[in-house]
Amino acid sequence: MSYDRDAVPAHMPGLRLLPWESEGGKPCFLSADGAGSVLSRLADEIEAEQLCDGADVLKGAVAVLDDGKAGEHALRLALRATAQAFGNVLRVADSRGARLPVAADGDQAADDRELPAEPHMTERT
Repeated sequence: MSYDRDAVPAHMPGLRLLPWESEGGKPCFLSADGAGSVLSRLADEIEAEQLCDGADVLKGAVAVLDDGKAGEHALRLALRATAQAFGNVLRVADSRGARLPVAADGDQAADDRELPAEPHMTERT
């Protein structure tokens, strides 16, 4: 299973991207009307597992990279696992991002607001 952002249709209101694919490799969606439904809770649990797995894969990949004696096979396995985990994390991010509330017209989204300027540091001699 590999996540391809370009293969997933643009966000469709009321549909949740699920953390798995169909047997044919197509994205699966859930009508998001019932956030507490059995299928929605299952998707939440799988997403949480995928994020934990990603953290574990990252630790393993770092260990392989830090091992100067790791051979090509070990590096390929680590890279394959990392690519899979990264795809899962992207799918979770896209799914959760699509479910964030949209700012009302005239309101700026939180990430569009200007941050206060940082105080300038002066060098002391």
